[in-house]
Amino acid sequence: MSSAEGRVDAAGIAEPSARELRLVVTASAAGTAFEWYDFFIFGALTSVIGKQFFTGVDEAAATVFALLVFAAGFAVRPLGALVFGHFGDKLGRKNAFIVTITLMGVATSAIGLLPTFSQVGLWAPIALVALRCAQGFALGGEYGGAAIYVAEHAPAGKRGFYTSWVQTSAAFGLVSALLVILTTRTVVGEDAFADWGWRIPFVVSIFLFLISLWIRVRLGESPAFRRIKEAGGLSHAPLAESFFKWRNLKLVLLALGGLMAAQGAIWYAVHFYAQVFLERILKVPPATVNELFIASVSVSAVLYVFFGWLSDKIGRKKIMLSGIGLAALTLFPGFEAMTRAANPDLAAATRAHPAVVVADPDTCSFQFDVIGRASYVTACDIAKATLAAAGVSYRNEPGPPGAPALVRIGASEVASTDASGRSPEEQKRLRAEVQGRIKAALKGAGYPDTADPAKIDKLGVLAVLVWFVICATALFGPLAACLVELFPTRIRYSALSLPYHIGTGWFGGFMPVTAFAIVVATGNIFAGLWFPVVVGTVSVLIALIFLPETLGRDIHS
Repeated sequence: MSSAEGRVDAAGIAEPSARELRLVVTASAAGTAFEWYDFFIFGALTSVIGKQFFTGVDEAAATVFALLVFAAGFAVRPLGALVFGHFGDKLGRKNAFIVTITLMGVATSAIGLLPTFSQVGLWAPIALVALRCAQGFALGGEYGGAAIYVAEHAPAGKRGFYTSWVQTSAAFGLVSALLVILTTRTVVGEDAFADWGWRIPFVVSIFLFLISLWIRVRLGESPAFRRIKEAGGLSHAPLAESFFKWRNLKLVLLALGGLMAAQGAIWYAVHFYAQVFLERILKVPPATVNELFIASVSVSAVLYVFFGWLSDKIGRKKIMLSGIGLAALTLFPGFEAMTRAANPDLAAATRAHPAVVVADPDTCSFQFDVIGRASYVTACDIAKATLAAAGVSYRNEPGPPGAPALVRIGASEVASTDASGRSPEEQKRLRAEVQGRIKAALKGAGYPDTADPAKIDKLGVLAVLVWFVICATALFGPLAACLVELFPTRIRYSALSLPYHIGTGWFGGFMPVTAFAIVVATGNIFAGLWFPVVVGTVSVLIALIFLPETLGRDIHS
């Protein structure tokens, strides 16, 4: 990349011209959008993947397992952050994120070629987890490299605006994923999509990868990195300097506790758990969910840039904390409003005929089995699993010791059956009988099997989603600029990447599965929202007290 049009500073390093800066932003955002596309198609296809790779368990457990595999990719993101952060601080930003995009492209395409559980048994989910971890490892090095690369090229007064294009790449990646999924569903049909068509969005990513890689190899190294390299200021041990020197470690902890934990929990509640909630709990048709999210995420693409631009004018801190605080305050009422709009029959039946599980507490399990070895065959467990699979909220009421469990739906009562000690075939038969009786009672009380498409208030659902998007983009839009400005150049890649990927990887990636497990365990379809609400509230308090305003800082020091 030529720098003939740019100014040369005192160190002999050419500043990027306007044309070069546009190429830097385009290449970084396009590559990051591709990686987000790869990562998002898995999240959007959780329900389908659960049926293909976890066919030996019930529907609720299959969803939990698929969400756990989704979360597995996030679990290894901090490891990728450490490896590529060290690489990026020692050898350069460009080289690091060329490697990350290559690894992501190969892993994603391979997922589309995997055999299913019915074909190879347990090897199918094992291979799926391995490739998902490769995706997470690659993404662990991607975001930090792209954000830093753009920020180190950008003019000081426009850093929020230019880095916001890296932030908005998440929207482009998600919209692209949803569009490809929706198009494939429409072309091949829902049955074929569930059988084999789900592979297409994964396989076509190879073409996006090749385009993104071609763009990135044309780039040069960032001016800030070249300056510090020419001056002999590169860190010999960026990981040790970042995490074992208190002056830097305290910034890492502040970035994690004050910003990234909230960003992960809230952003993934808005963009992923909301999809699971609409499709899995409210029983909205998957194609409708895709359409709603394409619309809301398309709005977010503009808002990331707006809030990044605004942060160059009035500061980063107040905008980001407003986003966190408003999200924490409105998640519960927002999801309740979304329920009334998306499935009004379910909302009405829940009010008119609330469900109650009456059982001896000693016979009830915490229905969240990570390894799939537990057997939920008591009368209480069968009743709760049936209600959870139907997306029905219920209240727990202690019953007399040793008494059989029953489900009270309004004024009617349905007895459950204890299948303990029976053969697997007998357990399956008894479970089906109980499920049939409970589902009949639910239908009689007005509980719908699925959301009625004619009654879905799409504008109402979209309004809630757009409000959540406003909160999420207010937090995420200025975030890249703030994180870059928080850390010194010599350790920036390492120090920035780890808190970012612990926040998004652990607090964010595990948010959907944790929230859904809380719902299954408690019986309250809204109980999972306590996770992002509590995390967001704690982050606001930490940031208010300790986070400095970073606008105007010299990032070349």
